[in-house]
Amino acid sequence: MKPDDARRTLLKATLGAGLGLYFMPGRATGQDDPASLRPMEGDALVKAGDASAKPLGPDDIQSGAKPVMAWAMDPANGTVRNGSRLNQVLVMRLNPEKLTPETQSRAAAGVVAYTAICTHMGCEVDDWLETEQRLYCPCHGSKFDPADGAKVVEGEAPRPLPSLPLRAVEGRLIVAGPFTARVGFESA
Repeated sequence: MKPDDARRTLLKATLGAGLGLYFMPGRATGQDDPASLRPMEGDALVKAGDASAKPLGPDDIQSGAKPVMAWAMDPANGTVRNGSRLNQVLVMRLNPEKLTPETQSRAAAGVVAYTAICTHMGCEVDDWLETEQRLYCPCHGSKFDPADGAKVVEGEAPRPLPSLPLRAVEGRLIVAGPFTARVGFESA
């Protein structure tokens, strides 16, 4: 083999390997860490900060009260998906009769779940306006209606909070599908 042919073969192999890594989902970017993966269908929900990682059930969520901050947990191996702040979930129970049909389709016994990350600038939506029954982002004043798909009712947020569909199985809240939209904020 001529030196130019050997160099060309090496370049092709290097380019092929690089492209292979580029197109391999999550591997080259570190997204193969199970704790950083987005909530997946079949995951249980656990209260943030609960060292016992006891799965939450619908009865653990008080109706009309401040939302519970939670993480998804892989029930097969107990991995809590808390490796990315984008996985933070707000879980709340609302009057099922006040939920829009679309919201009701993603709820379990009146319990709904939304990302805790504001769609405006990525702040945590961690305030609850009890009298209004609204989620509130204190950074720029956006308010979201959890009974109507967390639609923006006031403020600068450009879109609703993505919902995390739930179902109740054997007294536990289980993720029924992926977030309904991309989690995160809009860039200017």
